[in-house]
Amino acid sequence: MGYKIKEFREKRGLTQEELAEKSGVSRTTIHALETDDSKNATTGTLLKLANALGTTVEKLFFGKTV
Repeated sequence: MGYKIKEFREKRGLTQEELAEKSGVSRTTIHALETDDSKNATTGTLLKLANALGTTVEKLFFGKTV
């Protein structure tokens, strides 16, 4: 899943810091998710990230391309 968050973020031209500000999720958490250092994310965190990226949680998990 982390690689999808990174793909969506980069496609939208956002840095981790910008996504953190836009989503309300810490940059540390975003980094951990993108690098698979964190295997756990709450539903709330995923919803915040998806909203900030202009997508849905389903697309973050199941979408084939960005």
